[in-house]
Amino acid sequence: MPKMKTHSGAKKRFKITAGGKVRGRHGMTSHIRVKKNSKRQRHLDSPAILAPEDAVRAKGLLRK
Repeated sequence: MPKMKTHSGAKKRFKITAGGKVRGRHGMTSHIRVKKNSKRQRHLDSPAILAPEDAVRAKGLLRK
């Protein structure tokens, strides 16, 4: 049986932290940033920790 491959899209978008949480990016950051205030944009630029329900799916895609 061949080895399972890591999902190529997931490995570009997610990273697992040392504590086992899944780090990703916030949504709503690619366009229409004029109407978002500076504080909101600054917080959206920082990494986001995925919710536990989403983290399970992301870890499944990242499993090698």
